[in-house]
Amino acid sequence: MAAAHRRANGLPTENRKHGRIPSRQRAWCESDNITLYARIGNLSEGGMFLQTNTPLAQGRRTLLRLGGGEAKELMAEATVVWNRERRVESGPPGMGLRFEGLDSGALALLRRIISEEQRAFAPGT
Repeated sequence: MAAAHRRANGLPTENRKHGRIPSRQRAWCESDNITLYARIGNLSEGGMFLQTNTPLAQGRRTLLRLGGGEAKELMAEATVVWNRERRVESGPPGMGLRFEGLDSGALALLRRIISEEQRAFAPGT
């Protein structure tokens, strides 16, 4: 894995390709003999932040299930790209997950889930 690039202030640079949106949903996350059901902190076409006090190790492959509501449930493989084991100034404990190999149908479903979440967080809702 490539080393993180750092800004002059020592913080890592932003490498995301997709904008994140806040989420109220929960997701199932399975890896080997571990299954987590946790809140999604934010979501994008590239991945998500899953809030949990027991994040998986960086590099671990997972199977995620999320969705429901108007959209069908999405099943997607993901990789843990970073984790945070305890609350710090920058945020709660959890892990950043990158979606792997979404086909066009899964990507369309993910976009629909994101659209629903954006409507849920729109002013006046």
